[in-house]
Amino acid sequence: MDSKEFDLSSSPFSDRWWSKNTVAIVTGANKGIGFALVRKLAQSELTVILTARDEARGLQAVQTLRNEGLHVLFRRLDVSDPLSINAFAAWFATNFQALDILVNNAAVSFNDIYQNSVENAETVMKTNFYGAKLLTEALLPYFRSSASKSRILNITSRLGTVDKVRNMKVKKILESEDVGEEDIEGVVKAFLEDVKRGTWKKAGWPALWTDYAVSKLALNAYTRVLAKRYGEFGSVSVNSFCPGFTQTSMTRGKGTHTAADAALVGARLAMLPPHRLPTGQFFFWGPNYDIPRNSKL
Repeated sequence: MDSKEFDLSSSPFSDRWWSKNTVAIVTGANKGIGFALVRKLAQSELTVILTARDEARGLQAVQTLRNEGLHVLFRRLDVSDPLSINAFAAWFATNFQALDILVNNAAVSFNDIYQNSVENAETVMKTNFYGAKLLTEALLPYFRSSASKSRILNITSRLGTVDKVRNMKVKKILESEDVGEEDIEGVVKAFLEDVKRGTWKKAGWPALWTDYAVSKLALNAYTRVLAKRYGEFGSVSVNSFCPGFTQTSMTRGKGTHTAADAALVGARLAMLPPHRLPTGQFFFWGPNYDIPRNSKL
């Protein structure tokens, strides 16, 4: 995977294109990177909607940020449930005129760092891939069409890059310039069938955190599809960001940097000025923590 550094050292926060009427949604945001992203976006004086599956935890997170003087709203959202997604989209349409930023952060993993069980593979797919995909599709009609461009940032992982796949048939499908949504869903279905048959270990899927990696593999491919659909000069920019080995509950508090560190980079990517905003890029944690690396998806 060819990559290069993407310099964020000159902060986009100094090139302000947004206002308090700019609306951002962050999913899975009652803790970890999602919570830190909400804080960072709200500190920049956007209107931010924090979503979480657990209402009590979501409300508590919002209250913490409001106590800091930040303007944050809460709405319950379980991205693994299509009915919850539809209800959220209907609520959004009733209460807001347009959407500017969507950060698909909600994700689950049932493995410890040194484990690799696929016992909950279906739940992982429903949340990490289908949840982000269905929510994006439900909200696409509400993205703002303006010179500032709307932005979708999918929080993903280098575990889900095509070079981690040893199954040549799957690799060929995902590397195709013409890959489509049906192709991606076919790959996910094939993986789940291998899980049911107990053949997933020898089928050439990613070797580490396999179900999580395949869910992010699918999300990265979907990012490519959306970016291609809207094109370089379209009204929506779609990118992926791997925050690296971050200290969160998913890693049991282990990692090379904090959720706040990762959120700083994520927020800068989401808020790049229009003239610097790419699409169809995969950004990942670089050697300098304010300079991520990026490559073509």
